[in-house]
Amino acid sequence: MQTTRLFEILYILLSKEHVTAKELAERFEVSTRTIYRDVDTISMAGIPLYTEKGKGGGIRIMPDFIMNKSLLNDTEQEEILSSLQGLAQMKIADSDATLEKLSATFNKTATDWLQVDFSEWGYDNTEMFVTLKSAILKRQVIEFGYLNPMGEASFRQVEPIKLWFKARSWYLKAFCLLRGDARTFKLTRIRNLTITNQTFLKRDEPIQTEPMNNELPPLPLVNFEFRIAASCGYRIVDDFGGGVLQDDGYYLVKLKYPEDDWIYRVILAYGEDIEVLAPLHAREKVHQKIQRINEKYL
Repeated sequence: MQTTRLFEILYILLSKEHVTAKELAERFEVSTRTIYRDVDTISMAGIPLYTEKGKGGGIRIMPDFIMNKSLLNDTEQEEILSSLQGLAQMKIADSDATLEKLSATFNKTATDWLQVDFSEWGYDNTEMFVTLKSAILKRQVIEFGYLNPMGEASFRQVEPIKLWFKARSWYLKAFCLLRGDARTFKLTRIRNLTITNQTFLKRDEPIQTEPMNNELPPLPLVNFEFRIAASCGYRIVDDFGGGVLQDDGYYLVKLKYPEDDWIYRVILAYGEDIEVLAPLHAREKVHQKIQRINEKYL
């Protein structure tokens, strides 16, 4: 734990001109005495830190200091720069400045090996990400309208905890003041998000006590079996994780999945290139949906 904290303190000092011991103590939830011991430990490792008292003072790195390159070999330097570039692509605060400083220190240019874009096609979530990030870091209560999987709307006030990427979608983990418990909210279902002036104290992270698709009981897993044209091979991997190519030129796909609207939307999206083999009631349900679609175009 201490080693991790020491590296984080060094990272912060590389990113900022100075920081106070009190700020570091609050960030790491330790005493200022512990922070001063950490500063001594870093200094003994050969990195010259010094403190200034009074207004505008704090802990600093000597401005003319150049990190001893012998502390890290070439591979380690490249790994540090690559990791920082990953943080920069994810828009982590101050990572660009730190990357620039370390690149100059190591006399290396970070390889352009990664590009990250979390927004979905046709859906720009940048503004929501910025708002949620601010609320999480400043511990401010947020308000929004929320649609559950049945399309039912509710108004929520929550204490945001963290953003979570799971199964190709973004979620917000939060403590819901309406329910008095932990909840997970899918970002695409959030409407009219606003930050309030109300702040909150950090809680022990609550245990998720309800299924992820909020307000509904978990669905049982169903054994599905599909016959899909070989021309859709690339989609089979994306949607179902793959299948077995048969002698007739079709893929046989078997999987266990909750029988919800998502699976039927995916089936219909394959059009004439898919046949549902099992279960039988799913074949009938797809047939009924196709009939209803057909009626709209008669």
